[in-house]
Amino acid sequence: MFSIGEFATVARVSVRVLRHYDALGLLPPAAVDPSTGYRSYSAAQLGRLNRVLALKDLGLTLQQVRTVLDEEVAVQELHGMLRLRRAELAAQVAADAARLRAVEARIRVIEEEGTVGTQDVVVKHTDPVRVAQLSAVAASFEPEHIGPVIQPLYGQLHRKLAEAGIQPAGPGISWYESWYEHAGEDGEAVRVHAGVVVGTHETARGGVEVVDLPAVRVATIVHHGPMDGVDATWQVLARWIEDSGHRPLGLGGEVYLDYCPEDPSNGVTELRIPVAPAAGHSQG
Repeated sequence: MFSIGEFATVARVSVRVLRHYDALGLLPPAAVDPSTGYRSYSAAQLGRLNRVLALKDLGLTLQQVRTVLDEEVAVQELHGMLRLRRAELAAQVAADAARLRAVEARIRVIEEEGTVGTQDVVVKHTDPVRVAQLSAVAASFEPEHIGPVIQPLYGQLHRKLAEAGIQPAGPGISWYESWYEHAGEDGEAVRVHAGVVVGTHETARGGVEVVDLPAVRVATIVHHGPMDGVDATWQVLARWIEDSGHRPLGLGGEVYLDYCPEDPSNGVTELRIPVAPAAGHSQG
């Protein structure tokens, strides 16, 4: 038998907690000295205490914990409940981490306002290219919606290209389109296309679509570094388009000139937005 202090030490809980659980009838001591009132606990009670703590970690109130324990929940069922809770907590941690990255990225956008010059914007005509691509719909153009869609798409695309024996012949190219059919009540859905340049002889196969992208007039700027900081560069490009009198003709896209998954800080990405010439300027 253990004194209450010894049992608390072995169980890694406080004496106060044990007294509280006793008062609630959750974990009465194995024996109480009638003359001194000292509580004693047995090692066999650690199993019940572990269940109390586990159910409490699931978010149950102590009264709910008592009800569950009185119904003698099976070990396997308790394991299942804990695994479910673990998955929920992991998802919550991942969501919080994503929100933290978004906040940090937004802070960088604000800090970098006015520090990136529009002199780096170039207007040019792209060359027509043949692209192998996969596509999916994102809820909006916000980073937290685009990222979870486009990243798996590229993983699937490269696997399918390898299985079909299609060799990339150029960089990865992504582009975006408004997708009104799937637009939500609070925003506009986006059709996300993840592609890679292939040879002009390639045709669709192995679940990969092959499309020809025509030459188009675009305003471009090069973004250096990880994509979680790309918003600031997009905004520089948007300000230039407005200030120059050009008219955007779509959501644009990205060309991954130097994709560095091992060290995103070395990444080089060209951002493109199709534009109509400014008023009074020729098409050239």
